[in-house]
Amino acid sequence: MTSTSNQHRPIRSYVLRDGRMTPAQKASLEAYWPYYGIDFSQTLLDLNKLFERCAPRILDIGSGMGGAIAKMANKHRENDYLAVEVHRPGIGSLMRRIEEDKLPNIRLISYDIVDILKYQLPENSIDCVYIFFPDPWPKKKHHKRRLISLSLMPLIGNVLKNHGRLFIATDWEDYAIQISDIINNEPRIINLAGRNQYAPRPRWRPMTKFEKRGLNKGHQVYDFALAFKN
Repeated sequence: MTSTSNQHRPIRSYVLRDGRMTPAQKASLEAYWPYYGIDFSQTLLDLNKLFERCAPRILDIGSGMGGAIAKMANKHRENDYLAVEVHRPGIGSLMRRIEEDKLPNIRLISYDIVDILKYQLPENSIDCVYIFFPDPWPKKKHHKRRLISLSLMPLIGNVLKNHGRLFIATDWEDYAIQISDIINNEPRIINLAGRNQYAPRPRWRPMTKFEKRGLNKGHQVYDFALAFKN
């Protein structure tokens, strides 16, 4: 598996923490990566060849431990899911779920999403993008590490099909306000809930541990449902 590099993006939105990896996660990653993993390269992917079919394609940025994407892929086997996760424990956990639940409609890339969007995903190849509960980097001095930014949105727009959807959720109010400002400054984005409005929680979005943790702390969850015009 190719290791993550910050060659093209000096400030990354994540810090690798591999010390918590369990033996089972490590074994699953090593056993199943050759079947479900995609090494990063600056060569465009042929998604039809990769999934061995033509189907709606969903890009899940930051799949965490893989529980949510595994549930969605199991329920909606008509869709193909491309997961992006850099933390090895999450990769190993998702690999185990893929194998146990027999989910041929998931593939996983472990690399910086910025480089994946720039170099590896073809234009107009993705129907929908999910970014659920990205690291909020709550300290003000770390806000520059937040994943969702003015520079990320055009990259997402390039790989989405015309009027493709982007769904975002966060339980940090100041991050939600920042995301709203970013949306307002990207002319290709349509906020389906209306300008400066939050969307209802999608019924199809599985509850994640990050959402549960936020709700237990009394946080409000802010959802965005967006469309991109090409």
